[in-house]
Amino acid sequence: MANEFMRDEQIGELADAMLTLGTRDEALAFFEDIFTVHEVQSVAQRLAVARLLRQRVTYQDIAERTGASTATISRVNRCLSYGAGGYQTVLARMEQNEQTDQDNGKQEEQP
Repeated sequence: MANEFMRDEQIGELADAMLTLGTRDEALAFFEDIFTVHEVQSVAQRLAVARLLRQRVTYQDIAERTGASTATISRVNRCLSYGAGGYQTVLARMEQNEQTDQDNGKQEEQP
């Protein structure tokens, strides 16, 4: 469950805005308009770190692959373990979508 800070009306509107995006291209255009390059790179890096942590990759390997500091890796790890569940929800759904895409690819290959 989100903390009180995340219940702010403006933050809620941002969440609602993101939920209206239907395609990757729409999301990328929105990110380009609303975030600085550094902000979007930082968020993308944290998501990459979270994915690697779920795969049980070591901090050193994650730092080498993503360029993230050990402090960032540790923070993401704490969020995965003790956070509001946002990373877990998103990563599980991404994995589910990837599996569906793979399954659909296998079906297309069969005669």
